[in-house]
Amino acid sequence: MEITYASPSSQNLSSSSQRSSSNVSMPAARPVKVIPLQHPETTSSSSAASSFGASVSKRIGNFKRMTWIQWIETFLPCSRWIRTYKWREYFQVDLMAGTTVGIMLVPQAMSYAKLAGLQPIYGLYSGFVPIFVYAIFGSSRQLAIGPVALVSLLVSNVLGGIADSSDESYTELAILLALMVGIFESIMGLLRLGWLIRFISHAVISGFTTASAIVIALSQAKYFLGYDVARSSKIVPLIKSIILGADKFSWPPFLVGSIILAILLIMKQLGKSRKYLRFLRAAGPLTGVVLGTTIVKIYHPPSITLVGDIPQGLPNFSIPKSFECAMSLIPTAILITGVAILESVGIAKALAAKNGYELDSNQELFGLGVANILGSFFSAYPTTGSFSRSAVNHESGAKTGLSGVITGIIMACALLFMTPLFEHIPQCALAAIVVSAVMGLIKRIFCFGPLLALRLYSLVLRLASLLGLVLHLLSSFMNQQILILLSWDVFQALLSTETLSNTQKHILTTE
Repeated sequence: MEITYASPSSQNLSSSSQRSSSNVSMPAARPVKVIPLQHPETTSSSSAASSFGASVSKRIGNFKRMTWIQWIETFLPCSRWIRTYKWREYFQVDLMAGTTVGIMLVPQAMSYAKLAGLQPIYGLYSGFVPIFVYAIFGSSRQLAIGPVALVSLLVSNVLGGIADSSDESYTELAILLALMVGIFESIMGLLRLGWLIRFISHAVISGFTTASAIVIALSQAKYFLGYDVARSSKIVPLIKSIILGADKFSWPPFLVGSIILAILLIMKQLGKSRKYLRFLRAAGPLTGVVLGTTIVKIYHPPSITLVGDIPQGLPNFSIPKSFECAMSLIPTAILITGVAILESVGIAKALAAKNGYELDSNQELFGLGVANILGSFFSAYPTTGSFSRSAVNHESGAKTGLSGVITGIIMACALLFMTPLFEHIPQCALAAIVVSAVMGLIKRIFCFGPLLALRLYSLVLRLASLLGLVLHLLSSFMNQQILILLSWDVFQALLSTETLSNTQKHILTTE
């Protein structure tokens, strides 16, 4: 049954058609299908209400169409490179890259553990199990995870106000913090919250990392000067303590530490500027340790403190303790999780783009989370991706996650056979490694954007972030400066185009 619709002018049209029909024979009328128009206001609310349901149904449909191979690749990203691994082409470069990073990680892990207020052995533990776990669940093929300077500073700052670093409870809290960070990272990965990285601008992160680098460098001054310096995350008490103890200054640790630091910086610069000297960048920490140990063995200066006894053997399985303090660690765990998002995911995406494969930031977060969770059961403190080791891994030609497995094997060998050799490493050598690493964290405060207004805005935000964090870095967990800066930064990210998604070409940290 045809339904016709008439307009107000239909009568005029019909009369004119009757007059013309006498002169011209018209063809038979064809049915006209009229599609009613809906007012935009009536559809906007319904479309907004149904958009979420449509996205959910689309996601469910994609899951239903996935094959069993795709399911395996989702939960075990390592299967992607295992299935297509070219042994003749990849194994040699993966072996070389993994060995190079492993040699670099051993002294760095001990140095960062000391920065975190832990015994050096826990740095080695943190560079052992998490590496193997990430090689299985992580999606990046070049990212090198393990202890890093910024996370070590956060651990030391927060736990120092709860327990003394010489107490066993301090170590238990650090291990518990790794479990909590892993849980937060895994939850964010499962809920696909990796997009939150877009709302933190490069200006705030640059100011934060610059202030952290200054505090880290000052905290290592006691190993160069030869006397104790007040343990603090605030720059003013650190400088005051350094000045007041000047009469206890000792030349031997200062000379040894300064020589090692100068050698590390020279090797690092040569490794960056000349391609044929890339190996110097990775060999720097090991060279510093060997040189410092040799000097101590030859001259036996009594004023230089040594690392001391380090337990030999692999870590034992144990469940984290001190859950009664978990509530007080939540803000720090959230902050370390944010650092992991900004640092690891940003580095991993940059390396994935250079090596021609796609990387899911949510899968990356999940892999980091599982690595921290399982690492906490083997006495590891929080770990994340390191720029310097990842850069060395990439420059050494790493093709797949097998390079990470080889790095883990190097760490296992160090724990099983080499710990007696570490007893005579001078503390100033480890401090020099930390200082040379965080030198890359100090960025230029002035940025040169395309617009003058944007440059002035970024400059003011960087200076405010740097000043606030230097004066009171991370006091009482997450201080008001951090909350105010990050809250304002998230607000402006909703209005501005200068978000981290537009600045991912900048690598934020270079420890």
